[in-house]
Amino acid sequence: MNKLVKISLVSLIFASSINKITAQYKMSKNIQPPIAKIIPHTLEKHNDIRIDNYYWLNDRDNKEVIDYLNAENKYYEEMTAHTKDFQNSLFAEMKSRIKEDDQSVPYLYNGYYYISKFITGGDYPIYSRKKGSLDAQEEIMFDCNELAKNHAYFQLSGVSVSPNNKFATFGVDLVSRRIYTIQVKNLETGEILSDKIENCTGGSVWANDNETIFYVTKDPVTLRSDKVFRHKLGTNTSEDVLVFEEKDDTFSVFIYKEKSKKYIVIGSQSTMTTEYQIVEADSPNDSFKVFQKRTRGLEYSISHYNDSFYILTNKDKATNFKLMKTPENSTSKENWKDLIPHRDNVLLEDIEIFKDYLVVEERDNGLTKLRIMPWNGEGEYYLPFESETYTAYTSTNVDFDTDILRYGYQSLTTPSSIIDFNMKDKTKEIKKEQEVLGGKFDKNNYEEKRIWATAQDGVKVPVSLVYRKGIKLDGNNPLLQYAYGSYGYSMDCTFSTTRLSLLDRGFIYAIAHIRGGEDLGRPWYEDGKLLKKKNTFTDFIDCSKFLIDQKYTSPQHLYAEGGSAGGLLMGAVINMAPHLYNGVIAAVPFVDVVTTMLDESIPLTTGEYDEWGNPNEKKYYNYMKSYSPYDNIVEQEYPNMLVTTGLHDSQVQYWEPAKWVAKLRTLKSNKKLLYLDTNMDTGHGGASGRFEALKEVAKEFSFLLDLEGIKH
Repeated sequence: MNKLVKISLVSLIFASSINKITAQYKMSKNIQPPIAKIIPHTLEKHNDIRIDNYYWLNDRDNKEVIDYLNAENKYYEEMTAHTKDFQNSLFAEMKSRIKEDDQSVPYLYNGYYYISKFITGGDYPIYSRKKGSLDAQEEIMFDCNELAKNHAYFQLSGVSVSPNNKFATFGVDLVSRRIYTIQVKNLETGEILSDKIENCTGGSVWANDNETIFYVTKDPVTLRSDKVFRHKLGTNTSEDVLVFEEKDDTFSVFIYKEKSKKYIVIGSQSTMTTEYQIVEADSPNDSFKVFQKRTRGLEYSISHYNDSFYILTNKDKATNFKLMKTPENSTSKENWKDLIPHRDNVLLEDIEIFKDYLVVEERDNGLTKLRIMPWNGEGEYYLPFESETYTAYTSTNVDFDTDILRYGYQSLTTPSSIIDFNMKDKTKEIKKEQEVLGGKFDKNNYEEKRIWATAQDGVKVPVSLVYRKGIKLDGNNPLLQYAYGSYGYSMDCTFSTTRLSLLDRGFIYAIAHIRGGEDLGRPWYEDGKLLKKKNTFTDFIDCSKFLIDQKYTSPQHLYAEGGSAGGLLMGAVINMAPHLYNGVIAAVPFVDVVTTMLDESIPLTTGEYDEWGNPNEKKYYNYMKSYSPYDNIVEQEYPNMLVTTGLHDSQVQYWEPAKWVAKLRTLKSNKKLLYLDTNMDTGHGGASGRFEALKEVAKEFSFLLDLEGIKH
C-alpha cells in the first residue's frame, strides 16, 4: 500500500490505472464458478464399481447440460474480461504476419494447373484451375468464402475431378462433426447436379468412365466409416450399389485411386492390421478383389507402377517396415519380394514413385530424410539437411514421367518452403517460401536446438527447443512444453508465425518427442501404447524435470499443452506431478478413458482397442483405470488450467472435458484458475476460418501471458 501511495504522488494517472486493476482483481474474486449438480451414476465392470457424479452431462439434448456449458463460458468470459483487449491485440498481431492474398504453388494434373488461394478479407480458400498454361484464363471451381456465408462453421473436403475434367465431386460439413454431404458440380456450366449423397467421409473416387463414383458412408451412431457404395451420375442415391461393408467394428474404411490411374483401392484399417481390395478403374462394375487378406498384426500399404505393386509392410517382424514388390496379378504375400530390407534403426515411412526414380521417406534418429533411388540402380543419395529441428516431406507429385520431385521443408526457425528438386542434375528451385509480414522477423534472432532428457527407465528422450537469442538460462524463463504421444504420430518441428508472439515475449517453446509417437521409430510407438501407455506420461514429466534442472525454466514458469490424446497426457500429468507446472492448456482432451472405451456407441471407440486396450478384458480395464485422468482426480493442488472443447466434437465428446472440469472444481485444494471454454458451434478442429482460428490461439496465449504478468 505504501508503494501505491508513493506512486500516486508521482502520477495520479498511473494511480488511477492501478486502482482499476485492483478493482478488477477484487471483482474477479467475487465471481463464483458454476458448480455442476451431483447425480450419482453407478458404473460396474469386472466387479469393480465406479460412481460418476457427472454422467448426466452426456446428454447434449438436455437443456440443463447446455445451460451448464453456457454458465462455464460466461464464467470464463467474466474472469478473463481484463485480457480481452490483449486478446484482440494478439489476434491483430498474429494476423498481421500472415499474407492475406496468398496462393499455393500450382501443380499440373491431367492438362490443368490447380491452385488454391486466399484473398484479402477472405477467411476461406478459393479453388481454381487453368487449362494447359499458367497464362490461361482462371476457372473458379469453388469459392469457399461464398459457400460459407450464413454458416457458423464450414468445411469443404474431398474435391475430386472426373478424368474428362468436366465434373467435380466435393464434400461439405456444416456442423464440424466430420460428417459430409457429397455433391457434384459441372465445371463447364457451374451447375450443381441433383446428385446429393449424405452421411459420408467427404472423399470420393471417379472411375475412368466419367460417370461412376465410389464413396464411403459412416455409421450414424459411432461415425465409423464402414460402407463403400457405387453411384451412377444422375441417378437417385437409393439405387446406389453397396460394394463393400466392413463388419468388424475395430476397422474403418477408405477409398482412393492409384497414381497410375489403373486401379481403385478400398482400404480397411485398424491400429495393427490392414487389408486392401482392388478393381480396375476401367471396369468399375467388376467385383473388388482382395489384395492380401487381413492377418492380425500384418500392416501394409500398396502403390502401383507398371506391372507391379510396391508394398510398404511390417511383414516378417519388420518392426520399422520394409519395401517389397509383387506382380500385379499375384498379390498375396507369398509372392512379395524384398526391395528395401528392414533396418533396426531406420523407420520407413512412405514412398513416392516416378518413372525413373523411387523416393523414400525415412526417419532416422528422430529426423526425416528423403532418399532418391534411381530405378537403374546407379548413384542413390539423400537430400542434404543439416538442422536437427526440421521436417522435410514429399509434397504434391502427381506426375510419373518427370525428373522433378516437389518437397516441403521447414524448421522451428525457418518458414515453410515448397521446393522443386531435379533428381537428375540435383538442382533445386524454391517455388514458394512462406512470407512473414510485418518486417520484424529475422530467423537469425532465434535459437533452435535439440537436447536429450533421460527418462526414469534410462531411455533418452529428444526435446526440440526454440527461443529468442540472448535470453539468460537462469530458470526464470517462461517455457511452454508441448507433446502428443499417441497413435504413432511423430511431432515434427514445424515453423509457426503465431508462436512468434510467445517467443518475442520471452517464452521458450519445447516439443517433447515422447514415447507413443514414432519419432524414434516404430518401437518408440510400441513402448508407449496399451500396457506401456504410462511411459508417455512419465517421459513428459521427466522432460519437464530436465528442463528445470538445466535452468531453462522453473515450476513457477513452466507451462504444458496438449490436445485430444495430448489432452489425455495433460490430464495424467497433472494428477501425477501437478507441482511442476504453473499452467496447463488441455484442448479437446480425452480424459474419461475407461467410460468412453466401454461405450461402443461412442464414435471411434471400438477402433481404438489396439491403441488403448479393450477394457472388457480385466487387465486393460485395471491399467486404464490406473491412469484415466477423470478417475484419478484427488484432493490436491492443481495448476492453473484452460480446458477447451466443441459441442459437436466427434473425436472427443464434449462431455469428457465438461465432466473433468466439474470434478476438478470439487476436489482441487487451491484457488488457482480453472476455465472451461466450449465452442457451441464447432467440433474437434475448432473454428473453420483461418482467421477465426487465430482468435482461439489468442485466447490460449493470453491465458499464458496473463499468468506471467505480461500485459502487452
